[in-house]
Amino acid sequence: MSAPATGPLRPDLMDPRTLAALGRLEVISRWLVDGVLNGLHRSPKKGFSVEFAEHRAYQPGDDLRLMDWKVAARADKWLIKQYEEETNLRATIVLDVSKSMDWASAPTLLTKRQYAEQVVAALSLLLLRQRDAVGLIRFDDQIRSAIKPASRQLQFTRLVAALGESGGGPASDAGSALRQAAQAVKRRGMVVLVSDLLLDPQDVDDAVRVLRAQGHDVAVLHILDPAERSFELGVGESLFVDTEGGESLAATPAEVREAYVETVAEAMAEWRARLSASGAVYEPILTTEPFGVPLRRAFARRQRLP
Repeated sequence: MSAPATGPLRPDLMDPRTLAALGRLEVISRWLVDGVLNGLHRSPKKGFSVEFAEHRAYQPGDDLRLMDWKVAARADKWLIKQYEEETNLRATIVLDVSKSMDWASAPTLLTKRQYAEQVVAALSLLLLRQRDAVGLIRFDDQIRSAIKPASRQLQFTRLVAALGESGGGPASDAGSALRQAAQAVKRRGMVVLVSDLLLDPQDVDDAVRVLRAQGHDVAVLHILDPAERSFELGVGESLFVDTEGGESLAATPAEVREAYVETVAEAMAEWRARLSASGAVYEPILTTEPFGVPLRRAFARRQRLP
């Protein structure tokens, strides 16, 4: 399925469900990035890296200084060493794929995980097109996928394939995932946590402070279903079940709405305060919200960095 031609419609301002109707994540991401998101981050520096990427067969006219003479002597193969182009930024996106992310308040809405995967794919493509290196860590109660940052042409295909892998564990161990991200981004870079933040705040806060102490920029995208903020879930008695812990409570939405909305607002305020104090960016995004604007808002500070 091919992407619709870009016209007066701004894809980054469209309903996520409309975007999802385009088909595969590759198509959604390319259309978004080709449309408006391109330019969100511009690399201010150019350069040449010494990081080895891969071999390719020697071709007449190749610079002999790039020949891998060790391989030639050992295996009688003439191979040219290729290096990754240096990038301004090495980024790792840390995606929560725990059970709570598989929830939507209505069958017509994207689940938090489906929406987050759109965000991750578009952001990855954006970074790769701007010659930045990007990697991915998916986690629930364990690390499900770990792809090191790279700016190679095939990296986007690898990332999208990983997004299609399984998840749905009963808990979220964000601290371990963020600590692994710190190891993956060895020089100054960026770590983006994409989660519904049904996590231990202290665990996340500790990991974020470590990342910040190492000089990394950190952004946290808080993915929320609209009903999680408004609690508009009908009038009859319902059974509310903790998707990760399994605990349940029978009540009508009217009985618990006011306390629930207040609790969610307090939790969001606490996340914002904690992360801001750690020097991280906090950006809540509803799954019904076009994410071009919130992404621009989240990474505006990054654009001003030297």
